[in-house]
Amino acid sequence: MARRFHAPYLSEPISSLATWTRNLAVFSVVAVLVSILILRFDFLEMKPALATFFGALGLAVLSILLGLAAFVAIWHNGSRGMSRVLLAFMIDAVVLAYPGYLALQNRKLPKIYDITTDPVDPPRFEALAPLRNGDGTNTAAYAGLYSWEQQRTFYPDIEPVQVELPPDRAYAVALKLVNRRKWFVVDERAPQPPRREGRIEAVARTPIMGFREDISIRIKPDGEESRIDVRSASRYSGSPYFDSDLGSNASRVNKLLEDLSSAAETEAQKPVKKVTPPPVAKGNANAKTVKK
Repeated sequence: MARRFHAPYLSEPISSLATWTRNLAVFSVVAVLVSILILRFDFLEMKPALATFFGALGLAVLSILLGLAAFVAIWHNGSRGMSRVLLAFMIDAVVLAYPGYLALQNRKLPKIYDITTDPVDPPRFEALAPLRNGDGTNTAAYAGLYSWEQQRTFYPDIEPVQVELPPDRAYAVALKLVNRRKWFVVDERAPQPPRREGRIEAVARTPIMGFREDISIRIKPDGEESRIDVRSASRYSGSPYFDSDLGSNASRVNKLLEDLSSAAETEAQKPVKKVTPPPVAKGNANAKTVKK
C-alpha cells in the first residue's frame, strides 16, 4: 500500500506577523486610493483628505517594520509566510516611492507656491479671487518679494513672452492653448476697445492628487506686437502638511511660455485675411434720368 508523502514545511504554521504585514500593506493601498478619490472629487475638505493620505503612508511604514520582525521570526522558528512578507514589501515600495521622491524634491526646491512673469505688476486673480478666500487657501494677492527672489534664483528662465502678433490674435492663440490643456476656464476677456488688455483666468489640477492651481494670463499691446504675462499659484499650500508647490507652478508656466512662443511664431507666418468691404450702393444722383 502506497504511503502519502508529507513535506515537513507544510506542517509549520504561518507567521501571524507575516499575515499582519501583508494586510497592512493592502490596507495602505486602499487608503491611498480613497484619499486621492476624496481630493479629486471633493468629497471632503482638504485637511481630512490629506490626513487620510498621510495615515496611509504611515501604515505602509508600519507594514515594513512588521515585515522585518516577521522575517526574524521566520528565520528563528522556521514558520511559513515569507511570500506574504515579500509581497507586502513590494506593495509598500509602490506606495512610498512617489511620496519619497516628493519629499526629496521638497528639500531641494524653494518654499514658494506663486510663480509669475511680472513681479512688479503680476496678472491679477479677479474672477478667481472669491475661491481663494476659504479656510486654508492662499489669498489672491501676490506672494511678494521673497517669492520673487526665490523664483529668480531657481527659475531664472521665466520671463514675459513678446510675440509678433496684435493683441486679438495673441489672445486667440493663448486661449487655444488653454483649452487644449483642458484647464477649466473661469473668465475670458478678449482685448476690445476701450480696454485693449486681454485676460484669461483658469484652473489646472495636479496629475495625481488633483490639487487646484490657479492661472491668470494677460495679453497687453506693445506697439504692433503683444506682451504675454502668466501667473500660476497653488490654491492650497503653506499648510501643516506641505509648504511649497514642489515646482509644479514653475513647470506649468515654463511649458506654457514655450508653447506660446512656438504657436505665436506659427500664427505670425499665416497670411492675414483681408476683409473686403461691401460695395457701396449707388444713390439716386447717379441714376439715369428717363425722359418721358
